[in-house]
Amino acid sequence: MTSAPDAGSSRPAGVSRRRVLSLGAAGVVVLAAGGFGGVESGVLPGKASLDRRLGLGHVDGPVPSGEVGAVRYDTFESARRGAPVTWGFALPPGTKEPHDLPMVLVLHGRGDDARSAFDHLALPAFLADHVRKGGHPMALVSVDGGTRYWHPRRDGDDPLAMVLHELLPRAKAAGLKTQRIAVLGYSMGGYGALLLARESEAGRLEGVRVSAAAASSPALFASAGASAPGAFDDPADWDRWGDLAAHPGVRTTPLTVSCGTSDPFAATTRAYRSHVPHPPAGGLGRGGHDTGYWRSRLPAQLAFLAAHL
Repeated sequence: MTSAPDAGSSRPAGVSRRRVLSLGAAGVVVLAAGGFGGVESGVLPGKASLDRRLGLGHVDGPVPSGEVGAVRYDTFESARRGAPVTWGFALPPGTKEPHDLPMVLVLHGRGDDARSAFDHLALPAFLADHVRKGGHPMALVSVDGGTRYWHPRRDGDDPLAMVLHELLPRAKAAGLKTQRIAVLGYSMGGYGALLLARESEAGRLEGVRVSAAAASSPALFASAGASAPGAFDDPADWDRWGDLAAHPGVRTTPLTVSCGTSDPFAATTRAYRSHVPHPPAGGLGRGGHDTGYWRSRLPAQLAFLAAHL
């Protein structure tokens, strides 16, 4: 379901004149540049930080209640990352083993890990609710990716190769279907999901096919200079792995790509969506770069991925 961007207004509901005046010089500069209408339409710089100061843009994604399926973790020494890596999977309620279940690979954001991807987003609860409502059963598989933006790095750390050569064989040994997978990610992991979709279409995933990808608030950058510190080794590294907003490289893989209009990545998400030949599901709507927004997208994302698995 595609949601529409928030409309601008002369003064957002619940924001008093006193609070506007209390923003200080930085807020006055932004307001003078075009007023609240311009800020709310997302055309002015500083929108995300201003929205946070005004208490705007927050979306609450309530966690479903009810029985949650098993969640299991294990750790292995990763030759591809040169470090111990934890991975885990979440199963639907009533499923004791992951035999023959399709797999959704979950890629976490920067600063998170395999456990927090499940814990912070409450993914096992959303999976259980999805299945209770008649959705196709599947397993969610999460893995530590560090802070390296899910691609090979010059120092030898290679999260992508770790996924292909170390994680997927372990998931297969556990009984999961791994030849065709879906990918779900948020923030840095949203970028990772779109990267894997591109690499899959190019035939660069060692025979693994990404059947569908879902990205929330993907950390996409308009240039190497605009990228987060440490996300890429140098401009050449960004050219190879990071230039997705203008060059998605995806033509046929089903996508759902969403971002809040109060998110710093809203502009690059719009650009990405505009450059994909077939418009992705999802869209831009009220929300920021936070757990509440990412949770709010999960029911539709899980249903989308299940339909394509």
